[in-house]
Amino acid sequence: MAKAKTDLVIVESPAKARTIEKYLGTNYKVVASMGHLRDLPKSKLGVDIEAGFEPVYQPVKGREDVISDLKKKSKSANVVYLATDPDREGEAISWHLKELLDLPDEKARRVTFNEITKGVVTNSIQNPRDIDQDLVDAQQARRILDRIVGYKLSPLLWKKIKPGLSAGRVQSVATRIVVDREREIRDFKPEEYWLLDAELSCGPKPDDHFTARYYGTDGKKRTLKNEAETDAVIADVSNAPFEIQNVKHGTKQMSPPPPFITSTLQQEASRRLGMTPKRTMSIAQQLYEGVDLAGRGTTGLITYMRTDSLRLSDEALSAAKEFIIGRYGQDYYPPKTRVFKTKSGAQDAHEAIRPTDVHLTPESVRKDLTMDQYRLYRLIWGRFTASQMANAVYDNVTVDTVSANHLFRAKYSEQKFSGYTAVYEEAKDEEQSEIRRPLPDMKDGDRVDLVKTMKEQQFTQPPTRYTEATLIRAMEEKGIGRPSTYAPTISTITARDYVIKEGKHLRPTNLGETVTQMMEDYFKDIVDLEFTAHMEDELDHIEAGTVPWKDVLKEFYTGFDTELTDAEKQLEGKHIKVPDELSDEKCDVCGRQMVVKSGRFGRFLACPGYPECTFTKPLVIEMPGKCPKCGIRILKRTSKKGYTFYACERSQECGFMSWEVPTKDFCPDCGKTLFKPSGRGAKKAFCINPECRSFVPEDKRGYRKKKTEAGEEKSVGKSAAKKSTSRKAKA
Repeated sequence: MAKAKTDLVIVESPAKARTIEKYLGTNYKVVASMGHLRDLPKSKLGVDIEAGFEPVYQPVKGREDVISDLKKKSKSANVVYLATDPDREGEAISWHLKELLDLPDEKARRVTFNEITKGVVTNSIQNPRDIDQDLVDAQQARRILDRIVGYKLSPLLWKKIKPGLSAGRVQSVATRIVVDREREIRDFKPEEYWLLDAELSCGPKPDDHFTARYYGTDGKKRTLKNEAETDAVIADVSNAPFEIQNVKHGTKQMSPPPPFITSTLQQEASRRLGMTPKRTMSIAQQLYEGVDLAGRGTTGLITYMRTDSLRLSDEALSAAKEFIIGRYGQDYYPPKTRVFKTKSGAQDAHEAIRPTDVHLTPESVRKDLTMDQYRLYRLIWGRFTASQMANAVYDNVTVDTVSANHLFRAKYSEQKFSGYTAVYEEAKDEEQSEIRRPLPDMKDGDRVDLVKTMKEQQFTQPPTRYTEATLIRAMEEKGIGRPSTYAPTISTITARDYVIKEGKHLRPTNLGETVTQMMEDYFKDIVDLEFTAHMEDELDHIEAGTVPWKDVLKEFYTGFDTELTDAEKQLEGKHIKVPDELSDEKCDVCGRQMVVKSGRFGRFLACPGYPECTFTKPLVIEMPGKCPKCGIRILKRTSKKGYTFYACERSQECGFMSWEVPTKDFCPDCGKTLFKPSGRGAKKAFCINPECRSFVPEDKRGYRKKKTEAGEEKSVGKSAAKKSTSRKAKA
């Protein structure tokens, strides 16, 4: 008796396959394609421009076994459901699978899952559709645009600057954004101004003292531009009475932020969790595809994470309302369900990023998740839940005090009702450490005494360098790229050494600035922000079916080909030199000032006297804090076995080294630098000075415990695991 045919479901990853197969049962076989199986060739352009930009696709090398297996399984199946991700890339993968497996239209059915839950999966399988060719064409247009720019421009960069460089339609613009900010910083001219505070008293107790800041003169706001102006105000008020002119009490309400979209998730994960955009999307993909939960099996925890829509389903809103009222009470739910407006130009195919089940709290699933999965899920769950909660309410007090027509203002704000902040508070790009005290009770007309004045010289500051979070925000605001491109773009410009991370900030290298300048000189459109944003809009029009995709390619290529031809003529016989990046280090052999170079294994220091002097050494990275033995710089080093350690700048002369990470904080008892365990996540700092009363022994420094064969607990961490190596490591 012939075996009954089953239906075949093809997804991208094994994790997604396991989750979906659990929901569909034995009548379906779910397999993974492991991503793209057909693409443009790596070794050549792969686009026939003269034939109307016809792409030449071929099977991906090394995937022959997967393709063969899928062909066998699809041949014996009744229906093949193409269930790749619900975006342009996923639609294109499904189309390539249909073509590669030679599936007829009636046999190839497209299904998508905004969330991988039993209800959504079974409903989608019951309601399949045809492949959306407009989505496929939008992806093809993007792929070919990027291929043309990369394969036509990169060889020119190799010849004129150095081998191994690359240019890209989005990456070149992202690099320019970082370079433009560096130019702003470089060209910035600081302006002097002064702050003036008055410590005032309305009674004999310490709590009757408060501080007010100079606001202006004769009722108008004024900036004190120099010390003479500041001293003049001090002279005026020193012998004049201070009187409370106005005490204003008010209430301020703070609304919760909207649920996450791709860009805001990447920004907040960078700020709060220290995750790179690439890492964030990798962990989010795991949460979307499903993790094993005790008692539930493999479960998708969040909705699809590549989206720029703020829309939420009615079911999700209803579940959130029930959960909030049940756990926090009616006061924590707003009078009206919150609906957030999606920005113009955003695609509304998906919901915002949210938990698939709000009742699956982070605490209830914590034991089944990795630390990174838990931290990111907690962030997504908290943001979604908070978005449907009541406003936070603050009591504000503003006190205006006048002396000799000079106005000094004091403010204080205190939370009256936590509202959504009971669940979630948004992180800031630059944390404020200001400590404010409550103001004493005062009323209009009260006299207060001047205790002292405090003046401080300040200078206006240049704009700060971008972080990964703020660069993503800038790209989003300027319309550069789309949700699926932010993370790979940042990964590319850092991998190409156009931009480096210093702490959490991004700084362009000399190479990045040189390449950007060449692009600005010869390929204005490619690095023009408005032009690039216009191209993104054109891709959206292709997706909407309003513009033929090959027309967009033709229009782009006409101008690009002209620029390329002109650039090749103008650069004939020229070679553009990348300026050396000078370091503070001296060559140990000849004493020259060393320069930063890039190689196969990253950046390093080299003597500029090559080939006469070939001395090189690892790039020095200065850490916060000071050496606890001699008080000078602590440098980050790498041992011969590749381990990171931290050592005194004076190396063997001083002898200090540690596997633990120095912090910017100092011990309140002995004043020496505090250290913390290496590794991810928040770690408590400790003092390593044995002579200090706050000294923390090694076995109490927060390392995980591991049972020995004898049943004893043993500290396991870098410090313990590498103790034998530490004696051999040389600074």
